[in-house]
Amino acid sequence: MAIHPTAIVAAGAEIDGSVEVGPYAVIGPRVRIGAGTSVGPHAVIEGNTTIGRGNRIFQFASLGAIPQDLKFEGEETRLEIGDENQIREFVTMHVGTAGGGGLTRVGSKSLFMASSHVAHDCRVGDGCILANCGTLGGHAVLEDHVIVGGLAGVHQFVRLGRHAFVAAGSLVTQDVPPYCTVQGDRAKLSGLNTVGLSRAGYTKEQMARVKAAYKTVFRTTLGLREAIAQVRAEHGGNPEIDHFLAFLEGSERGVAR
Repeated sequence: MAIHPTAIVAAGAEIDGSVEVGPYAVIGPRVRIGAGTSVGPHAVIEGNTTIGRGNRIFQFASLGAIPQDLKFEGEETRLEIGDENQIREFVTMHVGTAGGGGLTRVGSKSLFMASSHVAHDCRVGDGCILANCGTLGGHAVLEDHVIVGGLAGVHQFVRLGRHAFVAAGSLVTQDVPPYCTVQGDRAKLSGLNTVGLSRAGYTKEQMARVKAAYKTVFRTTLGLREAIAQVRAEHGGNPEIDHFLAFLEGSERGVAR
């Protein structure tokens, strides 16, 4: 274990023998860190925080602090981070609250650029990117492979579907369906993330079905329920369409249009 002599690692912390800890880093007594993870200079990891394997945590990151929620009263809550994430300078991730299930969860292989923020009780999937100063309000949900542009803000309780793309500077107050792009103040749909789908290996047939579903739901005069029924009748049974429809049907905040 390569722990710099100026780092402070509290008794009780469980750190794999291969973990590297840089100068002046602070690690609290209830922190657990998996193999191959590195913690940069001046980073602070506290609270009931579990970090998986192969993560790279850069200088001045702050992980596991209490939420910025005035309803928080010191209850026992957690932060869980998966494997192989890059957590850049000044990133903040907070533990959950009792009202949100007590857990903030971050998946694996994501990039959190400098000064991005994951608030209490968020759920972040695998392969996501939060660009510089991208901010998630409490209870936000990001499915896999979501990209949030720089200086974009995501309202609490908003869901971003698989392969969604939020343009830089957007303010997102409603759910963004899978495969879609949004932009603007009170972000609106601006099309499909076809580049992301192509990079993810979606076939021409899958992309054609996604485009057809998008047009039916968002480019016709049908009501949402009628549009969902039509898409299900025409393309149901295909995983990418079934997921798209399930997301729409599960929206509580309403869907960006």
